[in-house]
Amino acid sequence: MNINIICIGKIKDKYINDGIAEFSKRMTSFVSLNIIELKEYNKEDNINISIEKESLEILKQISKSNSYNILLDLEGKEINSENMSKYIENLKNIGISSINFIIGGSNGVSKNVKNSVDMKLKFSHFTFPHQLMRLILLEQVYRWFAISNNIKYHK
Repeated sequence: MNINIICIGKIKDKYINDGIAEFSKRMTSFVSLNIIELKEYNKEDNINISIEKESLEILKQISKSNSYNILLDLEGKEINSENMSKYIENLKNIGISSINFIIGGSNGVSKNVKNSVDMKLKFSHFTFPHQLMRLILLEQVYRWFAISNNIKYHK
């Protein structure tokens, strides 16, 4: 399966990059992982302009592929790790071979992005920095595949 992480901005903190590298390496036996970093526009004077510009970049990226699109969103559906693992297995069983996980910028995404995805997924009631969310997502993707492959990682 192909997993694409579509995200805004580059990671600046070494500890986050180290964690991303570790989980990326662990996943090589399960998936083909691609991290797509799009330009961050949060330095704009108007937050709405930043959101629109970043959202246009996301929409361009997801329109390039025939992938199943999952947006990480505070208004999304909450699913535990076991059920998300089953959900991904079901996607594989119906012929989905590529999933885009989308992490918006620090100001969120437009309604156009929210309306263009197949699923909105909520990780928590807490708010996380979008850069840290990338590491959290990768850990969870690894966990989901570990569960479905009966790897001891999951407890």
